[in-house]
Amino acid sequence: MGERSAVAVLFDAVAETYDAVGVDFFQPIAHGLLDAVRPMPGERGLDVGCGRGAVLLALGGRVGPTGTAIGIDISPRMVESAARAAAATGVRPGLVLGDAMDPPFAPATFDLVVSSLVLFFLPDPAQALRAWRDLLVPGGRVCVSTFGPYDERWRETVDETLRRHATTATPDARTTGAAGPFASDAGMEGLVADAGFDDIGTTLLDLRVVFDDAEQWQRWSMSVGQRQFWQAIPPDRLADVRDEVFTAVEQCRHDDGTIGFHQRIRYTSGSR
Repeated sequence: MGERSAVAVLFDAVAETYDAVGVDFFQPIAHGLLDAVRPMPGERGLDVGCGRGAVLLALGGRVGPTGTAIGIDISPRMVESAARAAAATGVRPGLVLGDAMDPPFAPATFDLVVSSLVLFFLPDPAQALRAWRDLLVPGGRVCVSTFGPYDERWRETVDETLRRHATTATPDARTTGAAGPFASDAGMEGLVADAGFDDIGTTLLDLRVVFDDAEQWQRWSMSVGQRQFWQAIPPDRLADVRDEVFTAVEQCRHDDGTIGFHQRIRYTSGSR
C-alpha cells in the first residue's frame, strides 16, 4: 500500500469518531490557526486536509456569506463527515475529495490556504507548500499548524507503553520528524520560507488536554492517528496491554486529580 493510500485508509477508519469523543483538542487548535491567519469577510479560503471540518466550518463563519471556504481531504469518509457537520451547522463550504500534494484548483484562486496537523503526513512537505503557494493570489497568506513539544511524562509513560506492544505502526504524528523541520519553530519557518513565502512568523498555543478517565483517553486515542498502535497489537494480547496502558495513564494523574497532557501547537505563517 502506498503512503498516501495508507493515510487515506487510516483516516477513513477514524472518521466517525474523529473530534467526536468529548475531548477538547481539535477545536481550540482550529481556532488558534484562524486567529493566526485572520480570515476576513469576503475572502476565499482553502483548508487542506480538512478532516471533519474543525477548521473549515470556522473558516466559513469568518469569511461569511460573501466569502468562500473550501475543504479538501484524501479520505472519502472524512469528506462525508465534514458534509454532515456542515449541514448541521448551516455553514455551506465546498468539499472536494483530493490529494493535499496537488489540490485541483487554478493558480491564484485563494486569498488564504490553511492546513491543520497535516503537513507531516505528506511525502514531500516542501513540494506541498510550493503547490499551495501557487494557489494564492499575490499577497495571499498561508498558515499551517504542527506539533511542538509534547508532555514528556505522558509520552514516556503512556505512549511508549502502547508503542512497545504494537507489532507494526508508523510513527506517532506528535513526534514525527523530531530531527527535521518539524522539530523547531526555526525549522518550520525555514521550510515555509524555502517554499517561496515571505513575512514568515510563528505563533504558539499551549494546550492542556484533559480526559474524564482512562476509558475516555482510549476512545480518544482510537479516534486519532494513534489508532494504528491499538490495531497493531495481537488480538490475544489486547486485554493485557489495555490493562498495562491504563495503569500507565493512572501514573500520569496530576496533583489536582485530572488525567491528561500538555501539548504545544505551532502555527507557521507566510505570505506570497
